Amino acid sequence: MDILCYKDSYLKQCKSKVNEVNDYGVILDQTVFYPGGGGQPSDKGILKIDKNEFVVKNLKKIDGQIIHVIEGIKPNAGLEVDAIIDWDHRYKLMRTHTALHILCGVIWRDYGASVTGGDMKPLSGRMDFELDQMSVNFSKEVEEKINKEIELSRNIKVYDLLRDDAFQIPDLIRTKINLLPKGINEIRIVDIEGLDLQADGGTHVHNTSEVGYIKMTGHQSKGKNNKRLRIEVID
Repeated sequence: MDILCYKDSYLKQCKSKVNEVNDYGVILDQTVFYPGGGGQPSDKGILKIDKNEFVVKNLKKIDGQIIHVIEGIKPNAGLEVDAIIDWDHRYKLMRTHTALHILCGVIWRDYGASVTGGDMKPLSGRMDFELDQMSVNFSKEVEEKINKEIELSRNIKVYDLLRDDAFQIPDLIRTKINLLPKGINEIRIVDIEGLDLQADGGTHVHNTSEVGYIKMTGHQSKGKNNKRLRIEVID
């Protein structure tokens, strides 16, 4: 299946063909939906045939296949459909994912800490870092730094590199554990110019200025050398 959002995260819909129907939903020949991964939830939206709409709740990966999950009646195999994402939901996740990369970039640059975990919802998220301790003013200090990166309006590029070439880049993997499967020959790179360069499979905005204001909403210790930071993205 061709996943179009990997090349252009601003695509809102595409023409597709239903290749297969199963108990969960349908498999398309190509999709504009993000299938989920890397802490970013999958898209939701609709498949449309003339005036008939089939609601896509989410996407699942089962036996190597990406399933568009549909409850109730499903379109028949062989039919042409318009695959249309819930753009408001997607764009909020794009802004949130980029906000987390800004946070990660600042923490790596200024504190040298790797990521140990993360999660996101539309306009909110959290990241865990390999930090020994946090000062009383740490959260406020970080909030000022990450919003400075938004003010700088840094461009964001997404491109693919061959695996061997990608791993020539120092600190490409910011997670404590390398989660990239060995079988992947091409690595997708997300580059916030001048701040952060990482292997990543999610969807992102084109410029940090699109994110909005990032507010630090909490921080806590999750054990020795593991600290959690929570954010909200505000228009």
